Amino acid sequence: MTNVRSETVSHFHRSRLSGLFAAITTPRTDRGTLDFDTFDRHLDLLVESGVDGICLGGATSEYPSVTSDERQQLIRRVARQLPSSCGLVVAIGAPTQEQIFDLAACAFEHDSRVVLLPMPFFFRYQQQDLHAYAASIAGRLQGPCLLYDLPDFTNPLAPETVVDLLNTEPALVGIKDSSGKLAHITSYAVARANADWALLVGDDSRLRAGLAAGWDGSISGLASCCPELLVGLVRAHRDGREEELERYQGLLQEFIAQIAGLPVPWGVRVALDVRGIDTGPLPWPLSAERVAQVARLRAWVPDWLARVGAMDWARA
Repeated sequence: MTNVRSETVSHFHRSRLSGLFAAITTPRTDRGTLDFDTFDRHLDLLVESGVDGICLGGATSEYPSVTSDERQQLIRRVARQLPSSCGLVVAIGAPTQEQIFDLAACAFEHDSRVVLLPMPFFFRYQQQDLHAYAASIAGRLQGPCLLYDLPDFTNPLAPETVVDLLNTEPALVGIKDSSGKLAHITSYAVARANADWALLVGDDSRLRAGLAAGWDGSISGLASCCPELLVGLVRAHRDGREEELERYQGLLQEFIAQIAGLPVPWGVRVALDVRGIDTGPLPWPLSAERVAQVARLRAWVPDWLARVGAMDWARA
C-alpha cells in the first residue's frame, strides 16, 4: 500500500462515513443524451433538503445503462457543484475491471470520500469468486472502499464473506447493505464490535432498524425523490423524537408499498416528475398494466408529498 493510500484509508477511519447520503438519478433527454440541466436541478433539490452527501453511480442511477465516459462527466460535474458541507460517494460497478479502475481514479481525483463496489452482475458466482474479486479490486484502489451488497441485481454477498473481507483487506472500510435482511442489521453490528467499519443501510425499509442497532446512516434511493422524508427520519432518530420517527416511517412504508412491482428507479423517477423534475423517458416500453400502475402512482404522489411536507420546493 502506498503512503497516499494509507493516509486516505486512515483518514476515513478517523472520520467514519455517517448520516444520510441521497442517491441521484441519471436524467436523459428524449434523444438519449445526458440532461445536465435536469441533473443540476435534482442535485439542488437534494442539497437544499439537507442531506449529508450524494451518492453517484449506484442502482438508482441505473448504472448498467450509463457509459463510463458519461459517469465520469457526472462525477466531475457533481464535484464542481457540491458545497463543502456535503460529501460525495461514487459507486464504481461496471462490466470490466478497466472501467472500474477508471471510475475509481476519477472519483478519488474529485474528492469522493469513498468508492462503493457492487458485486458483478449478469453471471452467477460462488462466494469464493466474490471474495477474490473484492480483494483484488480493493488491493489496487488508491483510497477507501465500501462493499455494496445489492442482491436483487448482482451476486449476493454472504455475511461471512463480508466479515472476512472487512477483517483482512485494509482498503475495505465498511458496507452498504441493500439486502433488506433484518438478520444482517444485527449480525454486522455485532461483528464490528471491535472494529471500525462503516455500516450504511441501503434498503430504505430497514433504515429505522439499522439506526436503532447503531448503524452509521444510509445511502438511500428513495431520498432521491423525497429527501425531506429521509432527512426528517434520520434527524428524528438522532434527537429521540419517537412519535415523529413513527410518522416518518409510516410515510416511507406507504411509498414503498405504492411502487411495489416497479423497478425502484422508475418509481423514484415518476415521483420526481410530479415534483417538476422530469428525468426523461423510462428506458423500456411499458405493458398496459405498467402504464396503469404508473398512472395510479402519479395520481397518488401529490397528496403523499403534501403529507410529507415536500410540495413547496420550487418547480421552476
